[in-house]
Amino acid sequence: MTQGTGHGEDGDRDRSPEEAALSDRLGNLDQRLSEFRDRRAKTEQPAGDDGDKAARASAMALGFRLSSELIAGVAVGAGIGWGFDHLLSTSPFGFIAFLLLGFIAGVVNVVRTAGAGPNRRGGS
Repeated sequence: MTQGTGHGEDGDRDRSPEEAALSDRLGNLDQRLSEFRDRRAKTEQPAGDDGDKAARASAMALGFRLSSELIAGVAVGAGIGWGFDHLLSTSPFGFIAFLLLGFIAGVVNVVRTAGAGPNRRGGS
């Protein structure tokens, strides 16, 4: 027995055109989605262990570069601040100010290196 209005098969035939069209469209969409997933899975397969290792090494190199950019900015700012405090006897104000400036410079360098901000290193 069919679910629905309780009219049996005759009731299903009476309300069928819109539902049949919708069912056909859903089936077509499902088929197209499965084809798309198959194509995508084929193109995204790794090129083997060598390609995967190279991608990991490249990502690690970028990570180390970004972290060293940030650490270098903070360290240089702290060093300059400590130097000013030592020479001018303004401890700890120079250290704090230049530490913050170094942090800001490090973050700007990380953003530039990552490609998320404006890149002013090259150009026309």
